[in-house]
Amino acid sequence: MAEWDADLDHIIPSSILPPLWAKLLVGFVSLVCFARSYDGDFVFDDSEAIVNNKDLRAETPLGDLWHHDFWGNQLSSNTSHKSYRPLTVLVFRMNCYLSGGFHPLSFHVVNILLHGGISILLVDVFSVLFGGLQYTSKGRRLNLAPRSSLLAALLFAVHPVHTECVAAVVGCADLLAALFFLLSFLGYCKALRETNKEGTHSTFWVLLSILLGAVAMLCKEQGITVLGLNAVFDILVIGKLNVLELVRKVLHKDRSLENTGMLRTEGLLFRTSLLALGGTGVLYVRWKIMGTGPPAFTEVDNPASFASSMLVRAINYNYYYSLNAWLLLCPWWLCFDWSMGCIPLIKSVGDWRVIALAALWFCLIGLICQALCSEDSHKRRILTLGLGFLIIPFLPASNLFFRVGFVVAERVLYLPSAGYCMLLTFGFGVLSKHTKKKKLIAAFVLGILFINTLRCVIRSGEWRNEEQLFRSALSVCPLNAKVHYNVGKNLADKGNQTAAIRYYREAVRLNPKYVHAMNNLGNILKERNELQEAEELLSLAVQIQPDFAAAWMNLGIVQNSLKRFQAAEQSYRTAIKHRRKYPDCYYNLGRLYADLNRHVDALNAWRNATVLKPEHSLAWNNMVILLDNTGNLAQAEAVGREALELIPNDHSLMFSLANVLGKSQKYKESEALFLRAIKAHPNTASYHGNLAVLYHRWGHLDLAKKHYEISLRLDPMASGTKENYGLLRRKLEQMQKKNV
Repeated sequence: MAEWDADLDHIIPSSILPPLWAKLLVGFVSLVCFARSYDGDFVFDDSEAIVNNKDLRAETPLGDLWHHDFWGNQLSSNTSHKSYRPLTVLVFRMNCYLSGGFHPLSFHVVNILLHGGISILLVDVFSVLFGGLQYTSKGRRLNLAPRSSLLAALLFAVHPVHTECVAAVVGCADLLAALFFLLSFLGYCKALRETNKEGTHSTFWVLLSILLGAVAMLCKEQGITVLGLNAVFDILVIGKLNVLELVRKVLHKDRSLENTGMLRTEGLLFRTSLLALGGTGVLYVRWKIMGTGPPAFTEVDNPASFASSMLVRAINYNYYYSLNAWLLLCPWWLCFDWSMGCIPLIKSVGDWRVIALAALWFCLIGLICQALCSEDSHKRRILTLGLGFLIIPFLPASNLFFRVGFVVAERVLYLPSAGYCMLLTFGFGVLSKHTKKKKLIAAFVLGILFINTLRCVIRSGEWRNEEQLFRSALSVCPLNAKVHYNVGKNLADKGNQTAAIRYYREAVRLNPKYVHAMNNLGNILKERNELQEAEELLSLAVQIQPDFAAAWMNLGIVQNSLKRFQAAEQSYRTAIKHRRKYPDCYYNLGRLYADLNRHVDALNAWRNATVLKPEHSLAWNNMVILLDNTGNLAQAEAVGREALELIPNDHSLMFSLANVLGKSQKYKESEALFLRAIKAHPNTASYHGNLAVLYHRWGHLDLAKKHYEISLRLDPMASGTKENYGLLRRKLEQMQKKNV
C-alpha cells in the first residue's frame, strides 16, 4: 500500500505531506473556492427556510422544533414535506440569536466554515479508507497514505457540485449531516482500534458512532446511511472478507467456509448487530414522528415515479443516476432546479439517451468486477470502499425505497462525491504506476484542481443573488418551467412587469398545468387592468388545482373588479374553506362587503383578519375609516386605539385615528398623532392637508396655512385641499380688513 501511495509523489510533493500542512492546505483551498458567496443574499429556498420560518423566531417555544418539519410546518399535516431536521433548524435559530436577526452574511460564513472543516476532516477519513487500520505494537497506525488522502481531500474541497450546499443557506443541512456522518465513521474506526482491548471500550465507541449517526439524521435524513457504511467497512477491513472467495465456497459447499476471515473475527457479529438494532430503532422513531406517512409529491416534481410502466420507471431512474454521475465527472452544467421538464421522460428504449445508462452500468460493472475479483487485496478494499462511499449515502435519493421530490439535486451528491474523489485518486495512482509520462499526469491533475476551483468561484458568484442564479439556469435547463417562473417572479418583484409577463407565459407554455405561474401572471394582468384574461387564467388554475386557496382569492379580486359580486363572494368563501387561517382573504371579503354597503359583514370580515393576523394594518385601517364614515366616532376611536397598541409605529393608523379624534374635537391628541405620522412620512400630501384642516377647525390659522401650502406643493392637483386653502385665504383676508 505504501508503494502504491508513493506513485503519487510527482503530484503531491513530500514537503506538504505532514498532516498539519496537508490539513491547512485543504482548508485554505476550500475557503478560496467558496469565499465569494459570503455576502450573498437569501436565495431560492432560503427565504422559506429562514425568513418565513416561524420556528426561528424567539417567541416560538424550542419544543415546537421537534414537532415541525424543516420549513416550520406541522409534521402531522398532509401538506408537510416530512423533512425532519430539527438540529439544523436549531443551528439556524442560534445563528439568528447570535447575529441579532436574519442577516445572510452570518449564515453564509457558517456554511463556508463547515465545508472547510469537513474537507479537513476528510483528510483523516481518506487516510483510513486508503491505508486501513493496521497498528504497531506501540499503537501507531501504519499505512497513513498521506499522498492519496491529501489528493482526494483536495479534489473534494474544490468540487463545483458542492456549490449549492455551501452557497445556499439551506445547504447547511447537508453540511451538518456530512460533518456528523464523518465523525460517526471515525468514531466507529476508534471502536475497531479498541477491539483488542477491553470489550467495554469497543461497545462504547460503537454506541457513540450510532448516536452520531442519529444526530446526522436529525440534521438531514441522508445521515443515517453512515451506519451501513460502518458495517461495510467493518466486514471488509476488519473481517477481511473476500466476497468472491466466499461466493465460490458457498457454491461449492466448501466445508472450510467456517474458516473464512469474517467468521473468525471476534466481535464482528456483535458490532454489526448493534449497528442494525441502532439503525432500526432510529428509523422507527423517525417514522413515528412523521405521523401521517410519507410526503405527497406531484408529477412535476418527479415525473418518472408517476409513470405507469415499470420499465419506463426503471429506465428513467437509471438515466437520473447517469446524470448524477455526469455531474460528478463534469460539473460544468449546474442548475438550481432540475424539475418541470428540464429532463424529458424517456418513454422507449429507442431514445438515444439510453446510451448514458449503458455507459454508467458498463463503468459500474467494471469497477465492481475489479473490486470483487482482483487478486490485490488493497485494490479490492479501496474500490469496494470507494463504491460504498459513492452509493450508500445516495440510496435515500435513489427512488428505490420511496418516491423523492426531485429529479436531480446537486445537494444530495455532497457525501457521495467523497467516494467519487476516492475512486478518482485511485485511478490517478494506477495511471502513474503504469505510465512513464508522470509529469503529464501531474499537469492533468493540477489542471482539474485549478479548473474546478475556478468553476467554484464563478458558480459561488451566481448564487449570490436570485437574478444571477435564475438566469444562469436558462442556458442549462431552457425547458424547465420553474426556471422561467423564478426569473419572472424576480423581475416582477423589481417592478419590471412587462418582462415578467413574458417569462410567466413561457412557464405556462412549457407546463400548461403550472398553477403558480398562472396565479402570478393573473395577478400582474389584474394590476394592469387586463381583467378578462386574468379571470380566464385564474379560473383555469383553480380548475386544475381546486384547493389552491391563493388563486381562489385572486379570482375573487378580479371578479369584484368586474362587478360580479356574487361570484367574487363565492370565490372568497372557497379560498377560506381550503385555508381557514387566511387573513388576506378575509380582508378582501370585507372590501367586497363594504362595496355592497353590507357594513356589519365588512366589519366582521376585517375583525376576523385582525384576529388571525393582529398586525394586519389594512384591515384595522378599513375598520376605523368605515366606522368614521358611518358616524360611529366612539367605536372608530376605540378600534383605532386598539390597533395602535398592537402596531404602535404604523403611520397610516395614526393618520386615521387622528382624523377621528379631530372630528371628536380632541384637537391636542389629534395634532400629536398627525405630527407623528408626518415625522414617519413627511412627503405624504394628505397628512399635511388633514393636519391643516385640524388647525383650521381649531383656530390655529397660521399653522393651517403653512400645512395647506406644504400639501399643495406635494400634490398640486388635490382639489379638496385647494378648496379648503381658498376658504382659509378668504377668511384671513377678511380678518386683515377688519383689523385695518
